Amino acid sequence: MGKPTGFIEHRREVATEAAPLVRIGHWKEFATPLTDDKLQTQGSRCMDCGIPFCHTGALISGMAAGCPVNNLIPEWNDLVYRGQWREALDRLHKTNNFPEFTGRVCPAPCEGSCTVGLKDTPVTIKSIEKAIIDKGFAEGWIRPEPPEVRTGKKVAVVGSGPSGLAAAAQLNKAGHWVTVFERADRVGGLLMYGIPNMKLDKKYVQRRVDLLEAEGVTFITGAHVGVNYPIEKLQEEFDAIVLCGGATKGRDLPIEGRELGGVHLAMEFLSKNTKSLLDSEHADGEFISAEGKDVIVIGGGDTGTDCVGTSLRHKCKSVTQFEIMPKSPETRPANNPWPEWPKVLKVDYGQQEAAAVQGEDPRQYLINTKKFVGDEHGNLKELHTVLIEWQKNEKGAFVPVEVPGSEKVYPAQLVLIAMGFTGPENTVLDQLGVVKDERSNAKAEYGKFATSVEGVFAAGDMRRGQSLVVWAINEGRAVAREVDRYLMGSSNLP
Repeated sequence: MGKPTGFIEHRREVATEAAPLVRIGHWKEFATPLTDDKLQTQGSRCMDCGIPFCHTGALISGMAAGCPVNNLIPEWNDLVYRGQWREALDRLHKTNNFPEFTGRVCPAPCEGSCTVGLKDTPVTIKSIEKAIIDKGFAEGWIRPEPPEVRTGKKVAVVGSGPSGLAAAAQLNKAGHWVTVFERADRVGGLLMYGIPNMKLDKKYVQRRVDLLEAEGVTFITGAHVGVNYPIEKLQEEFDAIVLCGGATKGRDLPIEGRELGGVHLAMEFLSKNTKSLLDSEHADGEFISAEGKDVIVIGGGDTGTDCVGTSLRHKCKSVTQFEIMPKSPETRPANNPWPEWPKVLKVDYGQQEAAAVQGEDPRQYLINTKKFVGDEHGNLKELHTVLIEWQKNEKGAFVPVEVPGSEKVYPAQLVLIAMGFTGPENTVLDQLGVVKDERSNAKAEYGKFATSVEGVFAAGDMRRGQSLVVWAINEGRAVAREVDRYLMGSSNLP
């Protein structure tokens, strides 16, 4: 149970990060991990409390409370504390196929639900998770483990993001022949092209893909199912199909001037940047450059933060981030009690870097963009905004109301729309005839994952809508169990 007095004797400590002004000069990860002895000390702070919430993965107030893949957190914290790293890796892999991804990009709802966090700082769970998996690869403990027996059944997985990779990994373990179809030129989906390299180095994605390939999973890139790869061929050649195409349809901002040059969806900006970086270290020029430009990022989530950090690495002239919501409180309000996800002010890496360069946090709150204005060449030169207040309407719902006299004009040559995603693209769903839910996602009940079409299953963001990487892994593992049951009559998959 760790050390009963560990959380009293030791303070929380996390990995150190390179100074913002240093790290914006490169595209590499910038955290220096804690030493093994410090990590063991941090593990001692976890005391396997009577009713731990860190691994529950429950949805409370619409957000994850605890780990959605139900990681056995108290167990591997204790093992790390005792120096039993190999055993800790075994426990970690029981629930999570890809700790090297979640240990880097997950917002750690487990820490938000840590019991120590009730009165003190939570256990540094995320850092310990990342350390366990990195040590496992460094020590050579992680090797290909192809199944000893094959069933002869063939499964197609459409999409190679975290849900598709998790589904493929589990179905391969069950002995099925799995082929993953990816429309891009590299495998990984969101992990490869949606998350910047300094946040998730692509060598870690490729390392896991290579491992899956060595275990028997087949990957076909450049295969856009329903476009250059016929749906009918998939249905003819495979015993089951798993749709894991993600929720890639970006929420747009259809206001005056949207057609101007220099106004882009965030994912276009981020994906082209990473592809050019991997292809040529930006020598090919095949990306949207923010260099020397006044950049406005519209949207306050993780994608917006990634746009801020990327723009700074391009050496933009300035970067400002618009949020239509009010600034979050610095501590939990009364209506956001533990173990809910703490809805408090988060200063992420992008905001830290912008503040170091510009002298202040780049975020502007309660602001709404009214129109984009261009120059005589059809390129963006400025945008017009107004401040808003959230007020209740006659139905009791909060709506934005403009503040009179608060209009302002911002110079801008590049606008990045990072307002989230509205759902999956329709090509595959429409050609297969899959029934959609009211949010345009593939309609498939959680826990069963079967769509309206026989032998076709859906998981991840394509089924649940935009969500976390850890939820995608949860659904990928779960859909694999249901597909295995569909093919074999029963399943031993966890």
